[in-house]
Amino acid sequence: MHDAILAVPAQSTDLTGAMDVQKPQAPPPPSPFPRDMLWRLGGGRRSLSASAVSHASSMAVDNAVQPRHGGGSQCGKCKKINKAGAVGGEAAAAAATAATAQSVIQAKVWRDTFANSAGPGTGTMASGAPSSRQSIAPHKDLDGRSRPPERLHQLQNGSSVLALAVNDEFIFAGTHDGEILVWSLGTFQLVHRILAHKRSVLCLFLADKPCAKRDSPNSSTTDFQPLLFSSAGDAIISAWCPKTLTRLYEIYSTHNVGDIFSVAYSVQHDMLFIGAQNTTIQWVSLKDPGRKALHESDLHPDRRHHRFFDSKAVGGTSTPRRNEERWNLIPKARTVLEVDRGAILPFAHFGYVYCMLMARAPTVLVDQDEEVLISGGGDGTIKLWRVARPEEENEQEDESTPGILEELMVLGEDNAESVLSLAIDGSFLYSGKLAGIVELWDLDTKQKLRVIKADTTDVMTLQMGWGFLLSGAADGCATKFSTVHHDGNQSESPTTDTVSQRYQCLGRWPAHRGKILSSAVTTYRGEKLYITGANDDDVCVWRIRDKCAGDVVKKDESDDIMFKSLSELVSFKTISSRHEFAEDCRRGATFLGSLFKRLGGEVEMLSASKGRHNPVVYAKFSGKSEPAEKRKRILFYGHYDVVPADQKKGKWHNDPFELKGMNGYLYGRGVSDNKGPIMAALYAVTDLMQAKQLESDVIFLIEGEEESGSRGFQETVQENKELIGKVDYILLANSYWLDDETPCLTYGLRGVLHATVCVDSPRPDLHSGVDGSYMMAEPLSDLTLVLSKLKGPKNRILIPGFYDGILPLRPEEEARYDEIAAKLVERNPEENGPAPALKASLMARWREPNMTIHRYKVSGPDGSLVSSHASANISFRLVPGQEVDEVIASLTAFLREQVAALETNNSLSVTIDNRAEPWLGDPENYIFRTLEEAIVQVWGLDGGGEAVKNDDGIGGGGGEAGSTTAAAVAAAPTFKSRRPLYIREGGSIPAIRFLEKVFGAPAAHLPCGQASDAAHLDNERLRVTNLLKSREIFGVVFRKL
Repeated sequence: MHDAILAVPAQSTDLTGAMDVQKPQAPPPPSPFPRDMLWRLGGGRRSLSASAVSHASSMAVDNAVQPRHGGGSQCGKCKKINKAGAVGGEAAAAAATAATAQSVIQAKVWRDTFANSAGPGTGTMASGAPSSRQSIAPHKDLDGRSRPPERLHQLQNGSSVLALAVNDEFIFAGTHDGEILVWSLGTFQLVHRILAHKRSVLCLFLADKPCAKRDSPNSSTTDFQPLLFSSAGDAIISAWCPKTLTRLYEIYSTHNVGDIFSVAYSVQHDMLFIGAQNTTIQWVSLKDPGRKALHESDLHPDRRHHRFFDSKAVGGTSTPRRNEERWNLIPKARTVLEVDRGAILPFAHFGYVYCMLMARAPTVLVDQDEEVLISGGGDGTIKLWRVARPEEENEQEDESTPGILEELMVLGEDNAESVLSLAIDGSFLYSGKLAGIVELWDLDTKQKLRVIKADTTDVMTLQMGWGFLLSGAADGCATKFSTVHHDGNQSESPTTDTVSQRYQCLGRWPAHRGKILSSAVTTYRGEKLYITGANDDDVCVWRIRDKCAGDVVKKDESDDIMFKSLSELVSFKTISSRHEFAEDCRRGATFLGSLFKRLGGEVEMLSASKGRHNPVVYAKFSGKSEPAEKRKRILFYGHYDVVPADQKKGKWHNDPFELKGMNGYLYGRGVSDNKGPIMAALYAVTDLMQAKQLESDVIFLIEGEEESGSRGFQETVQENKELIGKVDYILLANSYWLDDETPCLTYGLRGVLHATVCVDSPRPDLHSGVDGSYMMAEPLSDLTLVLSKLKGPKNRILIPGFYDGILPLRPEEEARYDEIAAKLVERNPEENGPAPALKASLMARWREPNMTIHRYKVSGPDGSLVSSHASANISFRLVPGQEVDEVIASLTAFLREQVAALETNNSLSVTIDNRAEPWLGDPENYIFRTLEEAIVQVWGLDGGGEAVKNDDGIGGGGGEAGSTTAAAVAAAPTFKSRRPLYIREGGSIPAIRFLEKVFGAPAAHLPCGQASDAAHLDNERLRVTNLLKSREIFGVVFRKL
């Protein structure tokens, strides 16, 4: 499930002693570009979203603090800067722009050229010079084994992932193309994709939980609305509703601020803070009516004049502004806000303001419930800003300028060692810097407690969660460290004495093929998830576990156990058609039997007395109804064998026998046919057993020869019929929907008859030139003539009586075909064509018989020979009303008649290779009605007869990542069927009609997968949503039957 892992030790310096503070290394030689811009030239933009203690989406953090000694005075230089921002905002902003003109111009020129570089890290320093730092040695745990996190899922996108945010339900990603993508945490399905900005999305900030105390007089949380903020290279900040992705606010500065790298929102003060490329921090209140502007304002960044980019060249003309048609897809905001021209702090840093976060009471210098803004810049410093309260704002000397930021402290030196990321834990602040450095600061004492060597390349993103510090670097590697809260005791306040015993590297692993640019953490259904995004266009979801952290996942909190069981079952190469995998088939059966037994089943491995075939796994789960003789008994049939998977052609995304999660799907051979549905049914039974709701007995019969014609299955069942006992209902799940959207129920299958027809000559192979003549009957010619008599015009089979007994088309069945054709044409008219033609095609494939000649084979080597032997493999697809034995007898008699008519001395033989009877269920019986009710309930259908348009907000889309464009999601409605489709299929399952006859019980077929599952093909897959829903459906059916 994950790549090879390299764990590393922390190379850190303890700075708790007064005399042990080490000076930073001298910076490298000057570069022609600004130091804090070099990472752009090396690989692209990045997200600078900061982390919280326990939940990444709540950037304003509740920090419990204990009184400490320490403090300090404010930096005098920064006091002057703060005052300058209060009296001369426009002039100061102009000075800031001029001071950074060279870097701004270079950034504009190089932005679109280098922003999407996806090359992997090369081990070079930020300036591009080869790294001379020593390599990081592998770290081993105490038991001698590396302990990497497990990659749960990989979400592919068509563009670099520069920003990430996460809440209780969804993962939000901002991309280089200006899009915001939303995936479900439960199914990893792409549920929304929207074009949000004209340039790259550089930051996502999710304010979904108020952080001020409820009893605080300054708290404004009564009408709190969760907001998702996005900022980009187009100098625009947007505020979205995280539930519907409705664009609520469009915010911009009236200054030319360049790219907006970071934003932070204070719920307590209802204030948005903006960190920009021109070294400023600006702010705006979302509820300030004085800041509202028109959509067509001349001060909008798209319309106002820029002194550089709109200047006229020699000849008096200027370069036209870039305009793309797709930008029309960006939703129009409900409200437009302009940042006040005076609401600006120029030179907040002497470099780009790369990262910001809000924290509550991170230092003893503020009140217990007070929020503090923390910023990190390209100058290498970290600054803490106190946000003035309303009553304090009114006391300012110049009331026309809302100078609400008061500098509390400055950490670090102005040495151009850029601060690229921040994370906070109580009063401890972590900063990710260039060259793999992570610094730990005590905000109470203003001490640098430790310097951690996390990587050899720049630390682009940091997260703090569950007592771990997680870092992502430009070489694509992620690292996990223990911290002062690693023992899981979040209530105990750390001291500097405990620092030297912590911050050990617990693991380092290659998470991406490119630069990790963003990350987030969350807890979902008891699972601790670390999410990373990179410029390899991927988002990866990692499960974080550690014994020391007390990780205990309850079974009822997660579907993890089912996925693990499925992963292990897929790992067995249970290919029944190849003898070299016989041992794997046995091992797969043994694993399945032990799993049934471990989950409470009575298990037997069944085999026929004759023949050496793969065993049938029998398991019985007893219900609780008494007496036992009156319990209903449900038989679930499936198969654990699979078809071969050819890895040599390189068409598989992954090892077919290693389960991989990607874009909301599970990939692996057999995951859809039929190992995934088996796991869904099994764990549905265990759910009912744990809830003490299993009333009936559920019997599993899982064979290992289905892909090879169910060899030995009928004999095994007949010999063990007494053990299996009576059966009331038969259920299987071994097929797929007609499309990727509409749940189906299968009530009919065609049968199949595979045969080999041979014609043999009494003579050996002869030379066609020496011995060939019109007087000699050639076997291949005779075979061709005989087979040509099987079909006539319009492919009608000419065997006498072949069509006798076929059931006529009833009105209710024809109505089902009409319904199916209408829905498919409505959903995809270009592919499915006119409804009458589609209806005729479905009827021909599902309820009409057919014959196919598959291949010819002759004796002798290639050359000018008359072969003494010729054979052909043929098959007949049969339909209900046709008996297999009668078709065999008619076929054999017809072929012999045709050979006799040739008056040849060659002999004919017919061998039956495989057979399966057709099956037709009753859609009106109790088991089908129970299945329909379960599907309607679980999939959220309403049971009516017509499709309805689904225009819900964030859950409206269902496309696969990488295949759904913003235009498609915006323009294409999705349709939700009111009830499942009742379908028949052209394929065959040998066991289903046999089981009905043996046990005298009705059978029903629940397709679990989608039409795009690619069963038997490369990259077989099963959507996570379908697997989970199938488990729920089985649970409902097993409970009701």
